[in-house]
Amino acid sequence: MTTGPFVIGEYRRPRRFDTGLQLGLILSLTVSLAVPSNASGQGADSVRMIVSEGEGQRYWPRWRGPSGQGLVNGTGYPDTWSDTENVIWKAAVPGEGASSPIIWANQLFITTADDPTDTVSVLSYRRSDGELLWQTRVPDTTREHIHQKNTHASATVTTDGKLVYASFGSKGLVAMDFDGRIAWHRSFGTINNYHGTAGSPLLYKDTIIIYQDHNGGSEGGAFVAAFDKMTGEPVWRTSRRASVGWGSPIAIHTGDRDELIVSSQRRVRAYNPNDGVELWNCGGNLFEVIPTPVVGHGMVFCSSGRAGPTLAIQPGGSGDVTATHVVWKSVKGSPFVPSPLLSGNRLYLINDMGSIVTCYDAQRGEVLWQGRLGRSAREGFSASPVVVDGKVFFMNDFGQTFVVSDASEFELLHVNELNAQTLASPALVDGRWYFRTNRELITIGN
Repeated sequence: MTTGPFVIGEYRRPRRFDTGLQLGLILSLTVSLAVPSNASGQGADSVRMIVSEGEGQRYWPRWRGPSGQGLVNGTGYPDTWSDTENVIWKAAVPGEGASSPIIWANQLFITTADDPTDTVSVLSYRRSDGELLWQTRVPDTTREHIHQKNTHASATVTTDGKLVYASFGSKGLVAMDFDGRIAWHRSFGTINNYHGTAGSPLLYKDTIIIYQDHNGGSEGGAFVAAFDKMTGEPVWRTSRRASVGWGSPIAIHTGDRDELIVSSQRRVRAYNPNDGVELWNCGGNLFEVIPTPVVGHGMVFCSSGRAGPTLAIQPGGSGDVTATHVVWKSVKGSPFVPSPLLSGNRLYLINDMGSIVTCYDAQRGEVLWQGRLGRSAREGFSASPVVVDGKVFFMNDFGQTFVVSDASEFELLHVNELNAQTLASPALVDGRWYFRTNRELITIGN
């Protein structure tokens, strides 16, 4: 067992904590597995997330932004606000949904669901002033069971600047143009997942990729699949053995190949994103997996819950790599819903079962510090954190944003209040924050 300096602090008022003080019990233990740095045959610099390119880098075109992992370039973003302070505009959102906003040029896109009519929609707002431009309903009313905290509109859409792609589980995968006209729609039949679906689609080259882990429905069991992004025609489909899963896939480049990473029930699996052939798999996940992996230092970091382990895996392997490619593993304390955040050599995990944030040395797996953010609440955080201008922002379900220094010591700078339920993650573009609450969109800026 290896642990580093740590601290548990409270959020009651901003202060700096000495990480050398033993102020609490370690809530997250780490096992260092001493895997050689070249276990994958590749150096750290050769492993990277495949990110949005070109004009997509200017906006927020996908789940967790252009980087795919909550990293925000630029300065000038306010770090204090309320539901009245630094508010640029607010706009009502009909129905319900937990999908996060995405942005391209002057358009913002979200999804929403209307339970009484079993309908789901994609909506577009004008980014500059919040005016609703259009709302397009998806032509499918297939019903599926969802968790009380989930909605039928929880997956975040993605765009290539030409079409907007939205995944609705049993109601299918749909592509629309920027005027709200449906380009294509593909149905998958009933998705039998006891909490409902939530994973966001991924653009890769000329395809749109999703995975649906479930117990089998009207058209078969769990799968990962790619579709032509312009026509919706199937490119490949691979069956999976996983009864539940709510995560989102990522694409990485390692060595001389690309890999599609799917972190889900019990195992992390990598596929060739061009044909769906499985490349490697790694055990260690728990039964329920929601967080999206992050990438850095030659590793893929995968969390599973509830409050379960986090795996630091070197990609590029073949077959079962559990014994050969896991660099380190935290025993417990991982997020259940929010995704990890990697900033430099600091890996941040918010344990939403106890409102505890842990900062790890990403390369060694040592705990640098821990701090409590707000009151302890079971499943009190759903949004994934972001980092911008030297600060990490953690949003809880109660509309509070905790602003923490992106540093090797715990320092809580601010606590901002929106006074509304907030399950979605924010989008950040051009010095402005775009939040979705349970009733409206709120834009924050200086």
